[in-house]
Order: sequence, then structure tokens, then C-alpha cells
Amino acid sequence: MDAGSAVTTIMGDYASVEQWQTEIYLDLHRNPELSMQETRTRGVIARELEALGYRVDKIGGGLVGTLDNGPGATVMLRADFDALPVREETGLDYASTATAVNPEGKTVPVMHACGHDCHVASLLAMGALMMRHREQWSGRLQLLFQPGEETGEGSKSMVADGLVERVDKPDVVLGQHVFCGPVQAGQVGVVPGPFMSTAVNVDITLHGRGSHGSMPHLGVDPIVLAAHVVQRLQTIVARELSPHEFGVVTVGVVEAGTRPNVIPETARLKLNVRAYDEAVRARILAAIERITRGEAVAAGAPR
Repeated sequence: MDAGSAVTTIMGDYASVEQWQTEIYLDLHRNPELSMQETRTRGVIARELEALGYRVDKIGGGLVGTLDNGPGATVMLRADFDALPVREETGLDYASTATAVNPEGKTVPVMHACGHDCHVASLLAMGALMMRHREQWSGRLQLLFQPGEETGEGSKSMVADGLVERVDKPDVVLGQHVFCGPVQAGQVGVVPGPFMSTAVNVDITLHGRGSHGSMPHLGVDPIVLAAHVVQRLQTIVARELSPHEFGVVTVGVVEAGTRPNVIPETARLKLNVRAYDEAVRARILAAIERITRGEAVAAGAPR
């Protein structure tokens, strides 16, 4: 059977798995887990894969379900399954009320705010349809479920646990990610050129000299220094990149101080950098370091 007819046959049976898929999605959405804490989520995925008839290999914090179906290409489909420290305020009857302790020891709300619950449900449904219609295709199908995507730890854990050695090398890997935008449910959006970017997180610690708020001349204020750095960082995209180049610099966290009348010793910034091109990303990261060091010198920071 030709590929077009096979796709039509396989996807034409979607109604048979829709309710099952929806129940998995709702369960995962109600029970999100932070990056590298996804014990329950991984258990759900493993249970469903095994019930479908896939061979399941738990690798690092993730897992791979494999289906051998005769000669042909090896195709890997990938989804991630961690959630974010975000409070859900959607008002939905299946909204998350979960909390968890983050790596810093703080209790935080948890929500699937990035759609990873949808990713898992979608990939499991695809796995079910491919299993059900094995007569329509031939080859090896690998379903890879990755933990810790938000922090970057999950892929490292799988590679460190022997992913490359334990899973046959695929001929093609297809990732997926849902997207909030003009594309509506039931539609697929296509654009020419790059669409989703690389992402890098950057932590910056700014060192000052602590003092009492009544004697600022005896200290070096890292909060003022941080304010200058944040302002200056906004010029990277606006003034250092060509209008034809894509880049984003986001300061998502500013942390400093414990009392209103004390100048602290340090301030901390957490940044997120996005770009389509590796050379552009390298220039942005170099500019971040140059600006941070330059502002520290201008402020008279001790280090």
C-alpha cells in the first residue's frame, strides 16, 4: 500500500483511541511533576506502552518504547513530560492544584503550562494507532519520552545512562511541540525557514559590598548594579543584532537582599537566551558577559 493510503487508513481510525487519549491527557494535567521528579508520569507512560505491546526500556529518567515490525527504516518519535513551577488559574474542572518542593527547597505550585501533557498523550495515541495498523507499514518504531526538558537535565540523564548504546540508531527523529497562536485545533501550521529556536539559560551573580542602608557610601550596591545590567542587556538585540537576525534576551529572575535597610553582598540574575543561528547565539552570550563585566567595573564591584 502506498504511503498516502496508509496514512489515511491509520489516521482514519483516530476515533477509536480519542477517548483513551483524552483520559490520559486529563490525568497527566491534573498530576503534573517538576523536572526530574516525574516518577508517577513515567510510570503512567510505561504502563500504557506495555499494555499496547511495546518493549519498554527505562533509560535515565525517561524511557523508550520500541515496536519491531519487519524490514524498513527506524523512526523515532519524541515527546517530553515534565511540568513547570506555575500556578494554574484557568478555572478548568481538571486544573492542577499540585505543589512540589523545588531544588532550592521551596514549595511551589506545579502546572503543565508548556503542553508536555499534550505531547505525551499525542505520542501514546500515535503509538496505539501504529500498533493497531501494523499491516500498513514496515520498519522499527521508537517512542522516546524525555524527562527534564525545561531544565536540560533529562536529555543528559538519558545519554549518561547509555541511550546511544541501548537503542538502535534511528534513520530519522521527529520531535513535536504544541504552540499557542493563530493555528486552531485540527490544523497544522507550516512556515518557511526556522520556527522554534534554541534556548540557553544563563545565571549571573553580581558581587557588591554589603553595608547598612544609612551608610551606602561604605558599600557597593549590587542591586543598583543589577538594575544597570538589566537595562543594558536590552540593547543587545536592539543595537547589536541586525534587523534580519533573530534573538531574544529575557531576564526572568532578579534576586537580592533580605531586608529593606541592608545593602546585600550579592544579587543574582537568571536569563533565557533564544536564537535560530548558533553564531548569533554565541554573539549574544559574549555580549552578556561583556556587559556584565563592564558594568561591574563601572560600579567598583570587588570582583
